[in-house]
Amino acid sequence: MSVAVEIDVECYAGQLRAAYRGSAIAPIRRAIAGASVADAYAIQQANIDHWLAECRARIGAKIGLTTRAVQTQLGVDQPDFGTLFADIQVADGGMIAAGRLLQPKAEAEAEVAFVLARPIDVDNLTLDELAGAVAHVLPAIEIVDSRIAGWDIGIIDTVADNASSGLFVLGDTPVALDRIDLRLAGMVMKKNGEIVSLGTAAACLGNPLNALGWLARTMAELGSPLGGGDVILAGALGPMVAANPGDRFTAEIGGLGAVGVEFGR
Repeated sequence: MSVAVEIDVECYAGQLRAAYRGSAIAPIRRAIAGASVADAYAIQQANIDHWLAECRARIGAKIGLTTRAVQTQLGVDQPDFGTLFADIQVADGGMIAAGRLLQPKAEAEAEVAFVLARPIDVDNLTLDELAGAVAHVLPAIEIVDSRIAGWDIGIIDTVADNASSGLFVLGDTPVALDRIDLRLAGMVMKKNGEIVSLGTAAACLGNPLNALGWLARTMAELGSPLGGGDVILAGALGPMVAANPGDRFTAEIGGLGAVGVEFGR
């Protein structure tokens, strides 16, 4: 018979918060062997609550682990999610100052971003309902970071660490969803002018709207439903690419346009 593991949620949440201001910490999954994904979300939520109490502005959510290969790598069968705050958004074409990210290794990935017009009816999660709740879509670049030393992460670590959130960039030209077929949208990411990542929106659970539906149901079950104005990063459309000081990234998604960001030296 398995024995429930007692988790000091506030202790590990505090360690992760401190890592933002100092040094990365050892993997949480090793410190609390036997912890569940639910425990990891409890740690994540403790920090979300802390940051909201500090008046950080929540503007949406990010979905991770939307490709089967990454799910298999981390031993899970569904995506994960984290919270987006206004202060981690970088302007399209902007520069990320050296030292803003904790780890010397950064990874950039191209994604579809949804901006919601209204709440989603989670009792009617058809593609039509999901599409009808979307105000517009944008191309996006997410830069992931980790408070876990050496990027030695498993599912417990990344979930507890707000889904390894770092920074994100949104394109500045909204596109109505009925103008494109997301399933067919191709993605090209360039690093310093050279193609480094290719993919399609279908890589994101077959359609980024499927990822949005998963998140809408999950957040409703947790008592924090998505609402109008929320920005949702739907998940990677292709392989992540290592970013180094001085690198310039552009990502173009068919029908959505391009978005770019530069890493300071």
